Order: sequence, then structure tokens, then C-alpha cells
Amino acid sequence: MKTQSLLSAVAGAVLLSACAAPAPAPAPASAAPPEPVFQCNADGARFAVGQSLSPQLEAAARVRAGAGTVRALKPGEAVTMELNGGRLNLDVDARGRVTDVRCG
Repeated sequence: MKTQSLLSAVAGAVLLSACAAPAPAPAPASAAPPEPVFQCNADGARFAVGQSLSPQLEAAARVRAGAGTVRALKPGEAVTMELNGGRLNLDVDARGRVTDVRCG
């Protein structure tokens, strides 16, 4: 009889402790997916050299170089000098033709 009372008391304590346990924390809000990491490879954009600059050419060169962004650099234009490994630079002459492609 004592054993049965002891078991009943333990079972009751377990049940009560389960009720007293704190509620599980809510799942964290889903974080935004990480930004894709681009690594430019200028060789993929060499086809653009000699061609007239256009939005379509910029887009095709960016995709083929695996770059995240592209910028056209015109003669005498001021540009920032920070290195960005995911950016494709298209050097353009005064006539609007691509003279060089490089990453950075």
C-alpha cells in the first residue's frame, strides 16, 4: 500500500510539474534569406569589348561574368575606388564602345 501511495504521489508531482513548465518560446521570426554572394570573373564578359554600350549589353555582361552589379566607366568620369569583388566594370570610350572589362 505504501508503494502504491508513493507511486501515486510521484505521478502527481510529475503531472503538476509538467503543467508548471514554462511555455516554449515562440519560433523566431523567419530571417530574410542571406544576400547572394557574387564573385566577378571578367573573362566571361570579354565578348562585350568593341560593342556599343546598352542596357542589354550591360545585363548580358553582368550575367556572363557572374557579377552582382555592373557599372560603365566613361572617360574622365569620377568613380569610387573601393574594391567590390562582385562588381563588373565596363570601360567605355567617348563613342560609347566598351574598351575593357574588369572586376572590382
